[in-house]
Amino acid sequence: MRSAIRHITVNCPHPLEPYALAQFWSDTLGHPVHPDDQPGDDEILIDLPHAPGLLFIRVPDPKPATRNRLHLDLQPELPRDEEVRRLLDLGATFVDDQRRADGRGWVVLADPAGNEFCVERSAAERESA
Repeated sequence: MRSAIRHITVNCPHPLEPYALAQFWSDTLGHPVHPDDQPGDDEILIDLPHAPGLLFIRVPDPKPATRNRLHLDLQPELPRDEEVRRLLDLGATFVDDQRRADGRGWVVLADPAGNEFCVERSAAERESA
């Protein structure tokens, strides 16, 4: 017997609405919010094909000031620097730059709730290196 990961759950501290945070990630990943979920709901789901869903839930407490124990690493279709600009335009904030002169590395961003995530090189950038 084994277990499967059904959802990756993201806490949405008050006053941030789970729907707003889910919409940021929906725009980031290009997958819609579940059609049954509406603004004001306490739980909002993004179903991802071939992967666990992302579930955004309302919580009363803010994110602790410590570093995330779990975060997402994104591999964009666009070149990394273009994707970073796109995500900043969607509402992400810049946290850290770990890009190296040889093109390897990543950029650390945070979503509107302060959850950190990394943007790595695209597959095309990896193949051309």
